[in-house]
Amino acid sequence: MERNKSTSGTKLIVENRKAYHDYHILERLEAGIELTGTEVKSLRQGRVNMGDSYAAVVNGELWLYAMHISPYEQGNRFNKDPMRTRRLLMHKSEILRLYGQSRTEGLTLVPTKLYFKHGRVKVEIGIAKGKKNYDKRDDEARKQASREIDRHLKNRRHSED
Repeated sequence: MERNKSTSGTKLIVENRKAYHDYHILERLEAGIELTGTEVKSLRQGRVNMGDSYAAVVNGELWLYAMHISPYEQGNRFNKDPMRTRRLLMHKSEILRLYGQSRTEGLTLVPTKLYFKHGRVKVEIGIAKGKKNYDKRDDEARKQASREIDRHLKNRRHSED
């Protein structure tokens, strides 16, 4: 399966679509991630699930929880627990700012993308506010209306030809 590849040296591994469905993403930040060799090899095969993952600041460090990286087939004893917590790498000042925002404003930290950038694995962390059910319905109605308009315009162009 071909992944998105741009000329800037980045290669998308996975995008967390559930995050965009469940949250309003207010701001995005890039963080490095501490991984083992077999986890990186598994990521190169695209064997990761970010569906229920989230990030939190604990003791001044940023941690990523509930991201499932499948064990590498040839990894044998070097494979780690697929659901282990992984440390995210950011500057201390950025971590403290994230901690303040997540505590005072009721926001949460959600990983939105996982990608390779110049050979290193990066995580895009979104500062997010939870959507209510009516927000989700409004978004779905907007998408449906947009699809209908596109469909009618496409049919109209084909009928003119």
